[in-house]
Amino acid sequence: MSSSNVVLAIAVFLASAVEMVEALTIVVAVGVSRGWRPALQGVAAAVAVLAVVVAVLGTAILTVVPLGALRLVVGAVLLVFGMQWLRKAVLRATGHKAKHDEDAIFAKQVERLGGSAGSDTTDRQRRAVADRIGFTVSFKGVFLEGLEVVIVVLTLGTASHDIGLAAASASLAAILVGGVGAAVSRQLSNVPENAMKMGVGLMLVSFGTFWAGEGLGMAWPGSDLAIPVLVVVYGAAAYALVSSFRKPKVGHVNPA
Repeated sequence: MSSSNVVLAIAVFLASAVEMVEALTIVVAVGVSRGWRPALQGVAAAVAVLAVVVAVLGTAILTVVPLGALRLVVGAVLLVFGMQWLRKAVLRATGHKAKHDEDAIFAKQVERLGGSAGSDTTDRQRRAVADRIGFTVSFKGVFLEGLEVVIVVLTLGTASHDIGLAAASASLAAILVGGVGAAVSRQLSNVPENAMKMGVGLMLVSFGTFWAGEGLGMAWPGSDLAIPVLVVVYGAAAYALVSSFRKPKVGHVNPA
């Protein structure tokens, strides 16, 4: 396996894991507050729609778009995605933006979903309303988070001519996150999400730079070996930004 394939597998796995942790938080909140049947139905419907999206878009991308244009477009898309992930990760690491709190999200979802359907409704009506709300929230959460995974898999996989590896990495992330979620029946609040997002951002920006350069006809020294070098370069830049702009911790000042 080449170095580019290793970086590809890690990037897709981490990106998928981050999005699936967020989707899992929503699904568990729906299951706890509205019942597991509508929650799991929403998951199944979202997965089915995403499978259709992958089948249609994947085939169109692979058969219609020329490789050079594909890599240029994919490189630009990954640069935009990667810069957004990096910006948020750097802001959170420096203390200028609150870190993503899965516990708070879980509590908020449960509180929002836990309200009654109204005192003048029958039990059957309340259950029907709860089922519709639970299904809709679960479907929306899984579909939106899953759509980001689909974009990452399609862009990285098609541009690297290894969509099978990208899909396998995303599937592994889904199995691991889903398995842990089923075991603990709770959101994964202890996952170091900001560190994962920082890593994913670095990899997406590195892939984006590499493929945008290839799409413009640039010959990278060492070919695929340039990708891990780009990861290191961007990582050093991100570390420098975090070190330079980190908010100082407020401590007690002893009176002179």
